[in-house]
Amino acid sequence: MSTLENRPNTALLVVDVQNGVVDGAVGRDSVVANIGSLVERARRERVPVIWVQHSGEGLEPESDDWRIVPELIPSEPEPLVGKTYGDSFEDTTLETVLSGLGVGSLVVVGAETDACIRSTLHGALARGYDATLVGDAHTTGDKTEWGSPSPEQVIAHTNLYWKYQTAPGRTAGTVETKDVDFGAAS
Repeated sequence: MSTLENRPNTALLVVDVQNGVVDGAVGRDSVVANIGSLVERARRERVPVIWVQHSGEGLEPESDDWRIVPELIPSEPEPLVGKTYGDSFEDTTLETVLSGLGVGSLVVVGAETDACIRSTLHGALARGYDATLVGDAHTTGDKTEWGSPSPEQVIAHTNLYWKYQTAPGRTAGTVETKDVDFGAAS
């Protein structure tokens, strides 16, 4: 259980699944479909769904690239957290939102694997949250021209190393969409 007191709940954290972020990302359609199925399941099980939306260069607010992909539509009561840094907690309202919902465990999905997903996972664990990565529900674009491994390798490596992350009093891990158990994450 997380090290956060009186935080027994789990939330689904959907990070940066925006047109300009996932356009051309590896496995985009299957990742978005997996995220969609998790959003539907979370809603049925009354698990909070928290949306994170990045703004910055190339992602100007209200532009088409900035918008969340059309396959995923946040519901009116679901919190939407704006951010300008990789870590979804950094200089945002995310901690306040999660605290208000009594959330101590996060199930994390979205983009980009090698930037905002990694930053958010580490930010969550360092702040006392349990953080589970859904291995087939995150993606990234091709950055090989700048010396990065292929997107497939980036995703596989992130899934592997997050599977074995630990911290005192906190849990981490990687699961597939079909194996997500929002109750067990609590």
